[in-house]
Parts: sequence; C-alpha cells; structure tokens
Amino acid sequence: MAAPTGRVDTIVLIHGLWLTPRSWEHWADRYRLRGFRVLTPAWPGMEGEVEQLREDPTPIAHQRIRDITDHYARIVREQPRPPIIMGHSFGGLITQLLLDRNLGAAGVALHPAPVKGVLRLPLTTLRSAFSILRNPANRHRAVPFSKEDFRYAFGNTISRQESDAAWERYAVPGAGRVLFEAAFANLDPVAATEVDKRRENRAPLLLTAGGADHVVPPSVVVANVNLYRGSTALTGFRCNPHRSHFIGGEPGWEEEADYALEWAFEAANQFSPTVVSQAPGRR
Repeated sequence: MAAPTGRVDTIVLIHGLWLTPRSWEHWADRYRLRGFRVLTPAWPGMEGEVEQLREDPTPIAHQRIRDITDHYARIVREQPRPPIIMGHSFGGLITQLLLDRNLGAAGVALHPAPVKGVLRLPLTTLRSAFSILRNPANRHRAVPFSKEDFRYAFGNTISRQESDAAWERYAVPGAGRVLFEAAFANLDPVAATEVDKRRENRAPLLLTAGGADHVVPPSVVVANVNLYRGSTALTGFRCNPHRSHFIGGEPGWEEEADYALEWAFEAANQFSPTVVSQAPGRR
C-alpha cells in the first residue's frame, strides 16, 4: 500500500471492553511505520495504566456507551482532516456510532459488539460475558476479569502460558453498565447503540469476524452487516476462520492489521463522502 496522502493520514484506534489503549501497541507501531499519524485515546477516565486500573477500577465503573461515543466524537472532530476510525469489540460498536454521526473518512469494526437490531446471542457470547451478566448489581460496577475469563474470551487459540502473559499485559475489569446497555439494547426504545441503518451518506465501513471468536462469533457480525442492506453506502465484510477475539496480539495479527488499513485507506480515498466531493455509493 502507498504511503498516506494528504487527504487521509490519521488513524484513530478505539479499544474494547476489558482492555485499554495498550492493546493497540503492535498495530499502532505498524501503522506509524507506514507513515500514518496514529491516535490511541482511552475511554474517558481510563487514561491510567493497566496496573493502576486493576488496583482502582472506579473510572471503569462510571462508563456509559453514549459518554464514550461523545468522547471519541470530540477527538475525531478535533482532527484537521477526517481520520480512519478503527475499533475492536466494543470499540467496533463505537466506530459504527461515530460513522452514524457522519464522522470519519472510513471505519473498521473489528469483531464488533453489535448495534441495536442484532438479535443473535450465541452461548459462547453469554459465557464470555457471564462474569458481568450473572448479577444485575454488576450494572454499576467494574467487574474483575480473571485469567480464566481471559483464557476463554481472548486466549482460546494460544497456549495457557501465552494467554496468562497476555492477561498480565492487557486485561482490566469490565464496565458492567456498558455490557448491560448493549445486551438489552433491543428492549430499550432509546438505546445508545441505535444507528440509522439506511443512511446513504455514511463513510465506508468494514466489519470483520473470526471463526474462533467466542465473544463475537461470525453469526453476530453477519447479522450486524445485514442490517445495512438498505443503504447504498459502502459496507464490507471479512471473516478469518482461524481468528479469535485477541486480534491485538494473536499470531497472525499483522495480516489483520494490514488488511484493515488497506481496505479503509482505499475506500476512504474512493468512496468516502467526507474525503471526495463525488462519492458514489457501492456495496
């Protein structure tokens, strides 16, 4: 892929639940070596290191989806040019919400938590989120994420030793309110996860999935993609049958990172309403 042009030269990376911006360390370095300006802002209040947030998870307990989205919307609007927005898991949901606000040159939702309207709830998803969803009182808490939880949700394609090391490096407690908001969005008439699925002037959006992902199995992502069928805005989908939810450090992450960037860069420069004056709709 060519070096960035003056039209699209910035990437904003949004982390997901149970993680911090540290989870992007490999992707961010790789993209910077390509010549891009890369931003990895934390969810509001989560600017501390992993070790600090484990010791005092109070900032995590206060998270809400709308507040997180507003936080990233301000960051994106501050950029001189519309950036590429990439998000993993709940960051992928936030990416979709930002594009729905007509922000960004292109978006990549990597194994995303779904927008409102996705009805599928696989057993593996429930198992991954059980530490939070098992107790309604957890809606107002930051819930610890054990090594066993991480092993099932993120480390299922690597060795136990590698999974435990990744937990030490990346994992933090999960925001109960955020997970409950998403899990029960279809029962909420004013859900924070609602988007206009028929929006024609949305920037190009790629959604990806992994066949070994326990948290967001491919069927969930496919259902999310299908919600956009009524729009002529460019919507792409890719599934790697061997990929788990741990896209930040699982072996083969380089392939995922390169594909995401190349798709977004090309789509932004050809089909994004925020980048080119005449942006044709294309599916």
